[in-house]
Amino acid sequence: MLDRYNRKINYLRISVTDRCNLRCKYCMPAEGIKLFPHNEILSFDEIVEVIKTGVEMGIDKIRLTGGEPLVRKGIVDLVAMISKIKGLKEITMTTNGILLDKFAQPLADAGLDRVNISLDTLNPEKYHEITRLGDIDKVFAGIEAAKKANLTPVKINCVVMNSSEEEDAKQVRKFCAENNLMVRFIHQMDLNTGKFSIVEGGSGGDCKHCNRLRLTANGKIKPCLFSDMEYDVRELGIEKAYKLALENKPKSGTYNHSGKFYNIGG
Repeated sequence: MLDRYNRKINYLRISVTDRCNLRCKYCMPAEGIKLFPHNEILSFDEIVEVIKTGVEMGIDKIRLTGGEPLVRKGIVDLVAMISKIKGLKEITMTTNGILLDKFAQPLADAGLDRVNISLDTLNPEKYHEITRLGDIDKVFAGIEAAKKANLTPVKINCVVMNSSEEEDAKQVRKFCAENNLMVRFIHQMDLNTGKFSIVEGGSGGDCKHCNRLRLTANGKIKPCLFSDMEYDVRELGIEKAYKLALENKPKSGTYNHSGKFYNIGG
């Protein structure tokens, strides 16, 4: 399906939960967050229906995000349900990797194609400081489990403050080169001010060639991360929500004052 700027939209990013087992400084405030009530979170059946309608309209790539998608109870079952939808070419997931050692093989068996894993530093103390809770050894174990389960190519998402030439980023790049991993450098973004840039090694932030829509955990289809526009699949119906998101997808991102990375799926 084409938007009004003739961009082919074939990619749906789905936030399956706003919950997370980390508290990364650039994503969540120290005091915590206000979570969606459980009854507002889309059920697996609802998510599958949104995907089926999207596939009929031209979606062929799905990415599961969060929060942290692996804390959603039954996530392997959801992947299995999605993998049965005919017309999808790729099912991927972005995860912090903390639980991936346990889930990698079951996810692969259920039909997941590959994963992106967040890793901003190789320094254990600094990783714990950034994430407030994280154990970097669990991430390394998750990376190895993903490779063993053939969730490849395994891509590493590394958030940088200013440049991919920062010391932590250079160490992550070296680690990836030595371990047959692909690395993407994501410059720290700010939804409120509209600060974003094109991902190094990826396509995110490239408004001219944007091919994606987003589904929030509570059922809003968003045409753009850096926009307050959203269309409720429950209130409007799935097809109408898609059409409105497509028709109103902006030429480029501006700002987002109503959402947060942890509940949109950054």
